[in-house]
Amino acid sequence: MTPDPPVIREWLGRFAARRESWSLINSILPAAGVAKERARRRAEREALAAKERAAAERRRRRRAALRRLKPSLPRRRRTGRLLARRSRFERAGIVAVTVVLLVAVWLFVDPIALRLALIALLVLVLPAVVVIAFGRRT
Repeated sequence: MTPDPPVIREWLGRFAARRESWSLINSILPAAGVAKERARRRAEREALAAKERAAAERRRRRRAALRRLKPSLPRRRRTGRLLARRSRFERAGIVAVTVVLLVAVWLFVDPIALRLALIALLVLVLPAVVVIAFGRRT
């Protein structure tokens, strides 16, 4: 087991007669200076990392506070199904009323051109009537 470099430096310093011998000693034993330099660099890196972590934490807290203050609307999601915004009962009602109106037009209107015109009008007006009748906005 070798002694610690500062101990060796102290021992050699006692016996060194001239100042020039220190350069020789330092060239032989540079480990103490390197370790201190490495420790200083590590401390700088850790300080920088701590600073960055603190800044990230501040940003996260600031965003969370803004999120709490800002009124949020419910997200609109697309359902991907035809008439999926309506309940089963509402869809059945829409289909039933449409079929009743189609049968009534077919039975009570005599001229074929007027029948087709009324059916086309029913098909065009039906979506607007459904939105007005079953609108979700209050």
